[in-house]
Amino acid sequence: MSEESKASQKPVAVVLLSGGLDSMVTAAIAKERGFEVRALTVDYGQRHRLELASAKRIAEELWLASQTEIALDLRAFGGSALTDAIEVPKSGVGDDIPVTYVPARNLVFLALTTACAEAAGSSDVFIGVNALDYSGYPDCRPEFIESFAETARLGTKQGVEGRPFTIHAPLQQMTKADIARECHRLGLDPAWSWSCYDPTEDNLACGLCDSCRLRKKGFAEAGLQDSTVYAA
Repeated sequence: MSEESKASQKPVAVVLLSGGLDSMVTAAIAKERGFEVRALTVDYGQRHRLELASAKRIAEELWLASQTEIALDLRAFGGSALTDAIEVPKSGVGDDIPVTYVPARNLVFLALTTACAEAAGSSDVFIGVNALDYSGYPDCRPEFIESFAETARLGTKQGVEGRPFTIHAPLQQMTKADIARECHRLGLDPAWSWSCYDPTEDNLACGLCDSCRLRKKGFAEAGLQDSTVYAA
């Protein structure tokens, strides 16, 4: 049997690929689990647009079956430091939901990823949410993921016909150090991904936003080198 024929027999999974570290590790895990991985990337008008180029590179480096990028400009709504003229905080990760929260982002993105999966005849959706070392976004919590799976079952042709979706969140209970270790175990180069919310004018990661701080903390705690270059 040819390699092409073998590949065609793999189950299909659709991965929400932002271009960040977590989504890169999630895509590699999906591939390791034997899925034909198709990636969906959303250009939502985000301040840190360098992650879109990273998503393309990750898809190429991992030899994913496909990568689809769609535009959905959430700057029309604003309400977040990532989509509006609001300063990205640099003082450290706090206890409150920060202004980098984008209203209902994962709710919207999971709906799009599920639509992509249904169109592809797939029942498997992967998302790289994490509920331990994270910024406190409500749409990263396990109860949200569980609730969305039920919503997808009730609101899709595939679901009502008895083929519900499985929403895989393999990083859900990992710390950032655990994710850094997975990145290393899977043979991924951290520099393929982009996490910074507020890159400098010369396209360096700022090193001070919540996302940079959490990422640096994870690699430091894991005792691993992050090949990303930080301005601070």
